[in-house]
Amino acid sequence: MSASRVIRCRDFTAERAWGALDIANLDGTTVRLHWTDQPYVWHVNDGQEVFVVLDGEVEMRYRERGDERRVRLGVGDIFHAGVGCEHVAHPLGAARILVVEREGSA
Repeated sequence: MSASRVIRCRDFTAERAWGALDIANLDGTTVRLHWTDQPYVWHVNDGQEVFVVLDGEVEMRYRERGDERRVRLGVGDIFHAGVGCEHVAHPLGAARILVVEREGSA
């Protein structure tokens, strides 16, 4: 891989929902561009996760103390899932999302 590159996120479309383009691995932390038009599944990562909407809109659902909450994220919005945060992303149409998380995190 070259030392630097330009990635035009709007040009990236995966073959399947939640397909990803690996951008970087920063000492065990991955940076990936995801494309999706389908919801993910409820899950808890084994570390923190940063979720940045680059294109489209996403309804992020998460649980705090047993209560389900929802927040609508647009271009430029960031969702931080702390350790133990149960969450699921529901795109509202096609979306491109930058995800930063521990390598191998579910």
